[in-house]
Parts: sequence; C-alpha cells; structure tokens
Amino acid sequence: MLKEIDITSLKNLKLIVSDIDGTLLNDNGEIGSESKKLIRELMKENVIISLATGRLHSATIEIAKQLSLNGYIISLDGALIKSYISDKRIFESYLKKRHLQKAIKLSEELLINIALCHGDTIYYTENNSILPSLLSKYGAIYTKVGSYSDYIADTLEIVCSSDIKNSIKRMENKFRFPNTIGCSTSYFRSKKNENIFYLEIRKAGCSKGKAFRRLLRHLSLKHQQAAVLGDWYNDLPMFQTNGIKAAVANAIPELISAADFITTRSNNDDGTAEFFEMVLKSKRDKNG
Repeated sequence: MLKEIDITSLKNLKLIVSDIDGTLLNDNGEIGSESKKLIRELMKENVIISLATGRLHSATIEIAKQLSLNGYIISLDGALIKSYISDKRIFESYLKKRHLQKAIKLSEELLINIALCHGDTIYYTENNSILPSLLSKYGAIYTKVGSYSDYIADTLEIVCSSDIKNSIKRMENKFRFPNTIGCSTSYFRSKKNENIFYLEIRKAGCSKGKAFRRLLRHLSLKHQQAAVLGDWYNDLPMFQTNGIKAAVANAIPELISAADFITTRSNNDDGTAEFFEMVLKSKRDKNG
C-alpha cells in the first residue's frame, strides 16, 4: 500500500537497507523464498542490499551468505558498520572504560544482570549466567568469563536485564545526561517475556538512523537514492531520515504512520517481497 511516494521514484534506488528480525525473517528465522529471489535480481540491477540489526555482526553472517549480500552490515543498532566478506569497517564506536566500570558497579548495586557485547561475542560472568537464556540477541555467541576486567576494551554495547522494571529504569537514569555524558540508552520490554526488561547502553551517536546516514556518505549517495525497511522501535531512527521508508504489515504503529509504503503481508508471509518486487519492476520498466 502506497502512502506518499511515486512508484517511479523507486527506479532511482541504489541502496536498500533492511532490518532482519521481524522484517526480512519470519518468526522461525527464515528468509522468504520470494524475497531471496528478488534480492538477487535487484543486485543484478546494481542495487546495494545492506542489513541493519540489533544483532552482533557475527550473528548476521549466515544470513548475508544466504543472500550473497553485496552491501555492508549495520550491527548492534549502529555501533558497528562492517563488511561480512572482509574486515573492512566504515564505523565502530567503543564505549569508554569509565562508562563500563560504572555500569558493572551499578549492576551489582541494583542486582541487574549485565553482559558486554563485542562485534563477535557476548561476554558474561558466573553471576550473570541467566543472561544467555533471556537475551534476544539472535545467533550470538556467548562466552562465560571469570571477570569483565579483561574484556572492557572493544565493547560496543552493554546489555542489562532484570525482572524489576524500576531497577532497569534507575540504571537508565544513571546513564542519561547530565548524570553521564557520552552515552545513549535504549530501554524496552522483552518481546518473548513481558516480565523481563532490558537496557542497552552504547556510546552516544549510535543508532540505525545515524548508521544509515554514515553508509550513504560512504557510498556517496543521496537519501532519495535509498530505502529502508523495518518493523520495530529500533528502526524508528531510520524512519526519521529522508530515505524511502517501507514498513511490513506487522510493524509497530509508529513505523506504520511514518512509512511511505506498507506491505499487505507480514514478515511471516514474506511481506518484504512486495516492496522488493515493486522496486524491481520500476527498474525494468522501459517506459518509466
């Protein structure tokens, strides 16, 4: 369903950035066969296909391989932009040591579970052993360590979890300006268990939207030459840019209202294929 954009504007697209979970993948973690085929055809038309996700970079590689992806991967909601083929990085944003030490200390005081996310692994200690079973970091590699002290360097994100909402909110407040300068936070309730609350802490300046803009600059593209697809709250920053915005039918209301295109099918019915097909048709329309 189109809301505002002219279909002919899709002919000029050179970049499509898609969210993974809840958008490109169904609830069983599978890419629809129609979307797979259309993505490959779009790449033949010189369209760059990139992924933007809250996952770790390492947890996206199998998906990228399935698609023979030709674009970069935005992981940890913008903290890292990296090629899955090589080690080339456009952007990486590591947390400062003092912020990590503060988070570890506060987690002990507030009885919050905490883990450190690097590009390829999530590190947790014995006291936080419940985290791997709680976190929705699909496909992540979890490694138990004796202490966080040797893993502070190269931390892109701190993830906190608790069944006590007030504790997570107190932690969030401690990392908000003016209590802490140089960090950004994302608070949310678990999709799978409404009694579990999460807080993600990253260096300020990290979001899918800012990563999308960084990718455009790197590729020397304009917003009008790019499109984004999403379904969830962490996709909102991409939907606040000037790119073409497509939401799957199962997207949150905030994305639906901001979208230029809304699929009639959900992620479980390969909804992204509708948008990919429309772009491909516009590319191959000789009269457009």
